[in-house]
Amino acid sequence: MDEHRVPNLGEMNEQEASRFLTELLPKLSPEEEYEIRHEDYVMEMPQSGERIHGREKMREFQEAYPNPPTMELRRVLVREGLWVVELVSDYGGQMYTPVLIIELRDGKMWRDTRYYAEPFEAPEWRSQWVEQMEP
Repeated sequence: MDEHRVPNLGEMNEQEASRFLTELLPKLSPEEEYEIRHEDYVMEMPQSGERIHGREKMREFQEAYPNPPTMELRRVLVREGLWVVELVSDYGGQMYTPVLIIELRDGKMWRDTRYYAEPFEAPEWRSQWVEQMEP
């Protein structure tokens, strides 16, 4: 992140958002991430039924997290006030493909909904129509 300048996420295009997510965000401390979140920030994980209200609680959650996953960006789509982010996350050998729907307000993360999918074996019957993707 630029010296003491909080980026306006709402002004980023897909290329800038991709760079932010791959190069800058992983280097931010929980305190620096706090600054890119809206004061009314809410993060939800529907599969586990969990919700975190407020950027202060999110910062505390991050500081307490025992072993944060490594994440690889697959792609990000940017539309006015909305980012859709696809990742591959490694939680110490347990792989997930999360999709984040990030709604922006005032150039900051306002609503952050995270869906986590585990990989599964594709059924053989459909192999004639599909090709295997790289992990």
